[in-house]
Amino acid sequence: MTSLHRRFPCVVDMEAAAKRRMPKFVHDYLIGGLGRESSVRRNVASLDTIELMPRYLSEAPAPDMGITLFGKRFDAPFGVAPLGLAGLLWPGCEVPLAKAARAHNIPHVLSTFANRAMETIGPIVGDNGWFQFYPPNDPAMEEDMIGRAARAGYETLVLTVDIPAPTRRERDIRNGMSVPPVLDLKTMFQIATHPHWARHVLRNGIPDFENLSPYYPKGSSLQESAAFVGRTMTGHLGETRVRRIRDAWNGRMLVKGVLDVSEAQAYMALGADGLIVSNHGGRQLDAAPTAVSVLPGIRHALGPDVLIAADGGVRSGLDVARYLALGADFVLIGRPFVFASAAVGAEGGGHLMTILKAELSGAMAQLGCRTVADLPSFLHAPRAN
Repeated sequence: MTSLHRRFPCVVDMEAAAKRRMPKFVHDYLIGGLGRESSVRRNVASLDTIELMPRYLSEAPAPDMGITLFGKRFDAPFGVAPLGLAGLLWPGCEVPLAKAARAHNIPHVLSTFANRAMETIGPIVGDNGWFQFYPPNDPAMEEDMIGRAARAGYETLVLTVDIPAPTRRERDIRNGMSVPPVLDLKTMFQIATHPHWARHVLRNGIPDFENLSPYYPKGSSLQESAAFVGRTMTGHLGETRVRRIRDAWNGRMLVKGVLDVSEAQAYMALGADGLIVSNHGGRQLDAAPTAVSVLPGIRHALGPDVLIAADGGVRSGLDVARYLALGADFVLIGRPFVFASAAVGAEGGGHLMTILKAELSGAMAQLGCRTVADLPSFLHAPRAN
């Protein structure tokens, strides 16, 4: 066993190390939600309520964790969720995460709000890459971004529908968290006392929204550019816009941010190739249901053949198994990959992928489960008294 595995055998250890290495205003942005942050807590807690029934009278061979999505075979049923502002949270982490996803043969989803451009990440991740699209409210910009994603090599668009308006995240208000950050005495002290993070900023430069920077008003300052992003990346996506994007995109399209059964059915009728059940990490509406609570109903309504993913609260390979048992085809994981990058460095993403695979394989072996497709049969539903 390597020293790295002894130091960081699980996500909890990497999360603790990341907290020590990140300035508070950055760490608060990463872990926080809004309001009382009950949605963030419920995402994690809801997974802990899901029980799986082991069956030891089994002759199951070594578990097969592989899945096939859109005709491509992946080595595990989880992937890297879109990470907005990842280049600020842990500067320089985006390229290593893309490389690790390709090396481990799992999906990698690049956020519109990533700090590295789709033209940079797309060729690195290859056909393991999907592009998460927050549609701007400028039709010409929307059309151009769709074309850029295709030219960058992306074949799957993840249309994200759950950020119709800015949110008030109290941690960020108190901390002055923004792009660029507010550099007052408080934040400067935090940066000075977290030299690992500061060195990564110096090495990688002040992060920018590289997917959006081509559209900034000419000659705008950093503050003016940030204001442009705030004005442009808002608004609900009605049926007309969803149809327009579906018609403009020639590849596969998943819709992310789905919680309601009727909307799940509507997105499929509008031409989606699949759905991602998500409450955005508990960061948009503190009263929103968890993916755990709505996933079974959506699966039941849409049937077994619709591709459904889920995210929110995953902290282990066992949590991946729980989502799959509830009816997901695969799972996206976000915050833990930033924890891993901050705790370990460039090797963090790959280290976490190795751990998650081992945890998932171990859970499946304990259950007597041969393939991930079999996991729903191991879901334990206690009988009512």
